[in-house]
Amino acid sequence: MRRPPTTLVRQFDTHRLIPSRHLAHDDSVLMAIARNEAHLAAIAALESATNDRLLAERQLLPGIGLDELVAGVPHAAVVNASFCHAHPLGSRFSGPDRGAWYAAFDVETSQAEVGFHKTVQLAEIGIFEDSVTYDDYLADFSASFHDLRRARGFKACLDPASYLASHTLAEALLDDGSLGVIYPSVRHAGGTCLACFRPALVANVRRAKTYRFTWSGQPTPVVVEDPVWTT
Repeated sequence: MRRPPTTLVRQFDTHRLIPSRHLAHDDSVLMAIARNEAHLAAIAALESATNDRLLAERQLLPGIGLDELVAGVPHAAVVNASFCHAHPLGSRFSGPDRGAWYAAFDVETSQAEVGFHKTVQLAEIGIFEDSVTYDDYLADFSASFHDLRRARGFKACLDPASYLASHTLAEALLDDGSLGVIYPSVRHAGGTCLACFRPALVANVRRAKTYRFTWSGQPTPVVVEDPVWTT
């Protein structure tokens, strides 16, 4: 399989939007319901057996090992979770066994990507009524990524309706030791996205603003900065 060319990418302040309910705290959200020490221990044991990030830290996840995870840096759990909690059906350049750190060069692109996928979920139940907050995590990158922005012969990898070709390419690139892919956004014209394959390359992670996405009967959400959540 032909590979796209690589480009040295030095991009600061990339944007990744993560639902606030998942990663607002480093501890498990289940801990808040513990009634006593015994109950807390039982909850911790349950999460240890079912949380993919914790399984990876015990070398029990097939797609990624302990040697690849990061530690001792701000938001290490946030970084590791993006690789350990893969979408069951995969994403554009990652399969169900191993996730990636997806980010955009500007926040509008990240909002368009997140809004699209949440709208698809709402369309499945036929009700466009919801209000969700997302935390914006900034990260810096300096690495050589396989570049689809001007590469010829990879149009199928950017198919808005299919991940088949992009999954095949990503699997081959991972086997080759690729660091990741940079590509034009499929959901936001003119936007640029990247999928980083290696946790160690996600640098200087910090939380920025929080945005509220609200669907009020229409498939296009209204997005505003949420002053309650933003710190």
